[in-house]
Amino acid sequence: MSRNIVLVDPLPRTLELIMEPGVRSRLGKLGDVVISEDRQMPPEQVEALLPDTVLIFGQTDMPRERLDRAPKLKAIINVESNFMPNIDYQACVERGIWVITPASAFASPVAEAALGMALDLARGLTAADREFRAGTEQYGLAGNDGVFRFAGASVGIIGFGDLGKNLRDLIRPFKNAVRVFDPWLPTEIIERHDCIPGTLDEVLAQSRVVFVFASVTSENEGFIGPREFGLMQPGSAFLLMSRAAVVDFPAMLDAVRSGHIRAATDVFPTEPVGADDPVRAIPGLLLSAHRTGGTRDAFYEIGSMAVADAELIMKGLPPQLCRRADPATASRLRSKPVAIS
Repeated sequence: MSRNIVLVDPLPRTLELIMEPGVRSRLGKLGDVVISEDRQMPPEQVEALLPDTVLIFGQTDMPRERLDRAPKLKAIINVESNFMPNIDYQACVERGIWVITPASAFASPVAEAALGMALDLARGLTAADREFRAGTEQYGLAGNDGVFRFAGASVGIIGFGDLGKNLRDLIRPFKNAVRVFDPWLPTEIIERHDCIPGTLDEVLAQSRVVFVFASVTSENEGFIGPREFGLMQPGSAFLLMSRAAVVDFPAMLDAVRSGHIRAATDVFPTEPVGADDPVRAIPGLLLSAHRTGGTRDAFYEIGSMAVADAELIMKGLPPQLCRRADPATASRLRSKPVAIS
């Protein structure tokens, strides 16, 4: 008898991490669920299941030759949230196979944390807390040396996808002039969000607070380096919220050490960061352990978005919640798996 296999190969995620019981129950109604969570599903098991597989939840390698052996496959749902170079995206388009990810589940919590970190950099909140605990606090105006109001400050956003758009909505009450650099978007989209399109140099030079939400691509690894940091206004704030590889990380640290800028980062070239890494001791640098998106509700949102779109796809309808991989852009991405937390 023919089976409809739902192949679940979700590492570094697990179903317990991303699905509430009700969503897990809905997953079970999509077909015969076969799960590998203690390790990536072994190749021989994948090969045995391919002829009857209708859905894949996870990061399973799917080159063209495997797709050839999966005639019933309708969708690959990447629950890790990054499109990686282990799928033949063009072949999937040719065969009508959806390749999607619920990455936008992280957009709201990351934007919220980015705003909090920007307020901290602008107003010196955690620095003042440390001074108070050390008994070196100053009061009133003296305690605000070098700070600035975030309200009304010029803001720059580099990368205007889900994260950038969420941040833009959050800061509207602060009445900032917002400039955006995103070479993948037409000016019309940027302007619809009440932002000013700009070049990278314009955004860096004319913004008091710069948020980086750009994905890593084949064209932009390390594209913000010593020259770019030199363009920034003295005392301005730089927030790295997407991937460490989009900046020249040592150059960013040098810009902070020199006192030219202050910065915050949620991402690092190597994670976890070593206990003796000098990044831990740089004044003017606000540190976050790749945690801004990893809230309990965000992880459950991954599962609910993935299952809801899978239900639509099994009915012959297009997905509505997840982002689809486009071969023209997915081929440029340089994503790598991230830790569960």
